[in-house]
Amino acid sequence: MLNVDAGGGDRLALALLAQYRMTTTEQMHQVIAPGVRIEQTRRRLAKLRHEGLIDRVTLPQAGRTRVWFATQYGVDVASEWPELRERRPPRLIADRTAVRLRAGHALTVTETGLAFLQDARRRGDECRPLDWIPEVYHPLGGGEAVIPDALLYYRRSDQGGTMLRAFIEVDRATMGPERLAAKLTTYARLHDYVPAPLPGRPRTTAGQQLQEEDWRRRYPLFPRLLFVLDGTGPAGVDHRIRALRAAASELALSSFLRDVPVLVAALVDLLRNGPSAPVWRLIQNPNQRVGWSQSRHP
Repeated sequence: MLNVDAGGGDRLALALLAQYRMTTTEQMHQVIAPGVRIEQTRRRLAKLRHEGLIDRVTLPQAGRTRVWFATQYGVDVASEWPELRERRPPRLIADRTAVRLRAGHALTVTETGLAFLQDARRRGDECRPLDWIPEVYHPLGGGEAVIPDALLYYRRSDQGGTMLRAFIEVDRATMGPERLAAKLTTYARLHDYVPAPLPGRPRTTAGQQLQEEDWRRRYPLFPRLLFVLDGTGPAGVDHRIRALRAAASELALSSFLRDVPVLVAALVDLLRNGPSAPVWRLIQNPNQRVGWSQSRHP
């Protein structure tokens, strides 16, 4: 029988790896047990590895950093838990070579999520570790889909406990600015996407089927869209923001931008000041800086 402490650190650690895909030892420690010595987290991870639930690789180019990920067995176990049962797990990283080759982006996504989690702890807001959900599938029809790097749920302690949601796109400067900007168009398509009518759906008095955008089945408001930039200096950040602004100026995006705040920030600023600080630049007005939770839907 597995010795996974129900409701405790072992369970949370395995759930995190099943959902986040991978973390370093330090990242895991900061998420599940920042108030104790890191040796406790190391022992916990070693125990889960011994039970075959997780595995690790070592990145020699990063000071021999250990990167942890869930095995297929671990994903199967965690997927049965209520906190993960309704979520479509990200594609499993099948072997150590695949983990090593994809670690850069995945760990940067985890680091971004950790920034929001730590900021919420400091501010007394509610953002639990499993409120950061990588790679949530949103269909566009015809086999296409929007899969953000992460979906964030975040409840503020003020303003009556407002629940905020955000799509997160993490860019490590591995693609050109134009390809990054094209993602804005894709999110605009998701904003307007209405699935084809299905048999048995309710109809109006005129006999027409009631249709609405697909995202409304999940969210009361379309989530904010946050671009987090890494892997480039200030000039590269400015270049990418200009590309995003050019994409936003297209007429086809006008209704989307009226409804959805779109912000961009450098990861280094998030880590230094926290996501709630005025480090985010509005796509339509890059000279204006705001905190991500301060911008609202009109």
